[in-house]
Amino acid sequence: MTAPTLPDLSTGDRLPWPEPEFEARLRELATSRYHDRHPFNQRMHQGRLSPDELRRWIVNRFHYQRHIPVKDALILAKLDRPDLRRAWLRRIQDHDGREGDDGGIERWLRLGEAAGLAREDLWSAEHVLPGVRFAVQGYVDLCRNRPVLEAVASSLTELVAPTIMVTRIGAFQDHYSWIEPEGLAYFERRVDQGTRDGREALALVLSWARTRGRQQAALDALAYKCEVLWSLLDAVALGPDGSPC
Repeated sequence: MTAPTLPDLSTGDRLPWPEPEFEARLRELATSRYHDRHPFNQRMHQGRLSPDELRRWIVNRFHYQRHIPVKDALILAKLDRPDLRRAWLRRIQDHDGREGDDGGIERWLRLGEAAGLAREDLWSAEHVLPGVRFAVQGYVDLCRNRPVLEAVASSLTELVAPTIMVTRIGAFQDHYSWIEPEGLAYFERRVDQGTRDGREALALVLSWARTRGRQQAALDALAYKCEVLWSLLDAVALGPDGSPC
């Protein structure tokens, strides 16, 4: 007797979610798994970090910041239309700078200076923790090796990033007054930039992900990015000796 043929329930053979549902799933994932929920970020925003802990975060987060233009250059090389490349190039310029605008990397260096760190301390990467290096390299490798849909989808943490920037500005003003106010310029600029970038990336992902398999790949890439940011904070919270802050 021949065994009955079972239906193929793989995502590739299932109907895609309607666009509003797919967008809702992307937004829910970004919101529920974003690193604003991490205990270290919560302690930061409650004003419970010591100066040394905050400086450790600034140094290690800079390792992530300096690789943002690198991952965006890898995505840029995957885009096949001039209009898309022009729009994505702006992201690199937002961080590396352009004429009349020093860019996000320079503003992060100024944050470090406002917290009492020398620029060389950030550029040298001498104090970057192994877990942070591993997390950042994983994100860069995703953007290098995966299809453009997944690389762009991984950036959709920008759908919720502006909210944490607003929270962080208030926390620094209320609890870390020893940091010079001009050091907060990075967070202030990223509110508008992140809102714009999230909107543009979402439009691309919605237009490209027209099968259930592609939709799931986009969700998986976004989940991975959330894990990268969470893992980065895990490493910072443990510190160089592996002990919780």
